Amino acid sequence: MLPAASQTAAAPPQTAAGTPDAMQQRALELEAARQQQKSAADTQAKLKADIAAIGQDRSKLNQQLIDIAAQVRAVENSIGDAEARLRALDSREQQIRLTLGSRRAEVVEVLAALQRAGRRTPPALLVTPEDALQSLHTAMLLGAVVPELRARADELAGNLGQLVGLRKAIGTERDRLAANRDKIRSDQTRLAALIDERQRKQAAIEKDMEAESGRAIALAKQVDTLQGLIGKMEQDLKSAAKAAATANAQGVPATTNGKPDLAALKNPNRRSPAIAFASAKGLLAFPVNGNKIRDFGGSDGAGGADKGISLATRPGAQVTTPCDGWVVYAGPFRSYGQLLILNAGGGYHVLIAGMERISVNIGQFVLTGEPVATMGTTSQVASILATNASQPVLYVEFRKDGTPIDPGPWWAANEGEKVRG
Repeated sequence: MLPAASQTAAAPPQTAAGTPDAMQQRALELEAARQQQKSAADTQAKLKADIAAIGQDRSKLNQQLIDIAAQVRAVENSIGDAEARLRALDSREQQIRLTLGSRRAEVVEVLAALQRAGRRTPPALLVTPEDALQSLHTAMLLGAVVPELRARADELAGNLGQLVGLRKAIGTERDRLAANRDKIRSDQTRLAALIDERQRKQAAIEKDMEAESGRAIALAKQVDTLQGLIGKMEQDLKSAAKAAATANAQGVPATTNGKPDLAALKNPNRRSPAIAFASAKGLLAFPVNGNKIRDFGGSDGAGGADKGISLATRPGAQVTTPCDGWVVYAGPFRSYGQLLILNAGGGYHVLIAGMERISVNIGQFVLTGEPVATMGTTSQVASILATNASQPVLYVEFRKDGTPIDPGPWWAANEGEKVRG
């Protein structure tokens, strides 16, 4: 038997994974995972409780859907703005760093001269911008320096000061961006639960919804044009025909002194458009946050003219309805990818294409600002692919009595003029 000392000496050294620090780190990671799991479970429990509290109150569900969808789109905007500011700040930081790098010898010379004037040892060459800036400020206060040296020092101090300020601004923007991303994940989880509840209740009302959806896709394969699709749906598909008949039977919404009654949009329990589509010019919001890349009447890249507009969006962006209307088609169609068609009444139809997933069904009445679809990660519309669009692209088209019309007059000029649900 080996002596105790020999046994101790012969014991294998601890592996990196078995060191106290590694074990403590592992314990912290496990605790963090448990906390995340608990937080997710708490969130789901709260969502279930909130949905249960809504019960059969359709107006509450509609209002929550519209409110959360608006929050998601607002945060999408905030994220886009923060990313744009970060790009500008990062670019400016890079420019200043390049300037300081090209003048490295001058920085050393000025610092050394100022430090000699103050009878202090020159600072180390490899210093942070904050250290260099402090050295400059300190040395400039120590005794008089020649005007030329002072001017060079002032210029360098200005560059270093900008760099320090930029670093702080970048840190602030990154924190804001992280907070917004956490917020949008939370809002999207809540929105998904509310959408599922809306569709569950819709399915309870329309027992044959699934069969109707399959029949709609089969009918869509029999036609080649959008107008043919609209006609086919509203004539041959029971739920779409019912929606079209309801739209045609509705009278013109009431107006006040010839102007649309915007207060009617605040009624989340309405079953018909609050505003006549023809009266909504200058009031509608884009269905998605994005930049217009193609306009009505412009070249479609194939020798023709665009019949709608195209918006480049963020991956996974939320799509909402620009107006009240009845869904007369929801599904894939030809080169349009996933296509949604709304009958807005008065002979008007709104076509929205290019989404990855649609979350409403044929025959459903949807409200202005209600979430109806989400974008994917790439362009789904074949005609847009020809432009090598690297982002998802949403295509929007307005039609009156079957003819494409310029949607330009309907879009609000600024945020304050858009109609809200």
